[in-house]
Amino acid sequence: MRLDVPVVLATGNAGKVREFDRLFAGGLHVVRMPAEATLPDETGITFAQNARLKAQKVFDDLGGAQAVLADDSGLEVTALGGRPGIYSARFAGENATDADNVARLLRELDGAPDRTAQFVCALCLIVPGPGGVASEVLEVEACSRGAITLGPRGSDGFGYDPVFQPDGWCQTLAEASPDAKDAVSHRGAAARLLLERLGRPGGE
Repeated sequence: MRLDVPVVLATGNAGKVREFDRLFAGGLHVVRMPAEATLPDETGITFAQNARLKAQKVFDDLGGAQAVLADDSGLEVTALGGRPGIYSARFAGENATDADNVARLLRELDGAPDRTAQFVCALCLIVPGPGGVASEVLEVEACSRGAITLGPRGSDGFGYDPVFQPDGWCQTLAEASPDAKDAVSHRGAAARLLLERLGRPGGE
């Protein structure tokens, strides 16, 4: 598939913009969402549904003239029955900070013998066609398995990175270098799947 134009990332999260720009280096050029586009309420019940809602809303806001990529991602914790899941960004409330969410997670896991968890990332890419109508919609999903540490470690990354230790690691994602994180992260895996679908460098 030919996609030689900038791809708008449907997010207001600057950390995600930087991360996806790095993940897609050489394959896709990701740009910030313009001010005239807004994100919808995340009313889906799965990561894939919410990614599709966000991509479609921003695509429509931009008149169907630009390629749009949206992600929905979050943390699923075994001992919490899969929570926080699609509510990961607002686990501690609508205006919660990353630190608030991590603090609530650690409180709820206090004393839990099973601290296994996984990060999940769903991506939806809408490619424009004639007349402002999508010519193609590509969707992929990937996960990264690990465990929740007893406390935060590391200062890089964002979200739950300081308390997520991937399987086989002795570091959290927030203690890792960007390249090391990309190799095992849910977003890294999803980005490689999407590049593979597009036939771009960086795919498997």
